[in-house]
Amino acid sequence: MSQNFRPGTDRHAPVVLWIVALCALPEVALTLAGTPLFSLGGLRRTAIMHGAFWPGLLRGWEQIFPGQTAMMFFSYAFLHGGFMHLLFNMLMVLHLGREAVARLGQWGFLLLYLLTAAGGAAGFALLSASSGPMVGASGAVFGLFGATQFWDLQRRRAAGVSLAPFWQMMAGLVLMNVVLLFMVGGLLAWQAHLGGYVAGFVLAWVITPTLRHRFRGFG
Repeated sequence: MSQNFRPGTDRHAPVVLWIVALCALPEVALTLAGTPLFSLGGLRRTAIMHGAFWPGLLRGWEQIFPGQTAMMFFSYAFLHGGFMHLLFNMLMVLHLGREAVARLGQWGFLLLYLLTAAGGAAGFALLSASSGPMVGASGAVFGLFGATQFWDLQRRRAAGVSLAPFWQMMAGLVLMNVVLLFMVGGLLAWQAHLGGYVAGFVLAWVITPTLRHRFRGFG
């Protein structure tokens, strides 16, 4: 466990705060750039062109810069489509980051965050027919959900208690995606949510194998 974090305190680990800052700063800068004070509305378009996840780059589109196809699997998670989009994702990162840091340490949390962001991008690439850009940290957020749910399942199996809360939480996540899908008129990257969740669940299974032998059906 990180020396800078203790479960049960109100402190967030520095790595979690850095993730929030690295996501918030671009949105603040791009929002300010679009105001009449600066009149740099095109800056957001430039950021999206360079940093968003573009499925077309996996289908033969020309890169803007060398390495863009690989970098976009991570860079998209630090861009957002507005303050409400950013706010929801960052509140979830702050909430879910506590247990992840407590179990994995700060470097482990960072690795989990980046790999689940990549998992979200992979889910979007595999399941979406869209050629438009995708931005937002929700792939990584659902990756944290997936890891947290694995740990909850692990605890419940080890203690021999009911798994009903685990399935209720999973149903709640599905319902949340359905509601959000209708609220935003279908413009929800649920494929990234699913990809991130699966990546987070599997990664938690791999890197926290304690009592894994008790999980029938999970190895």
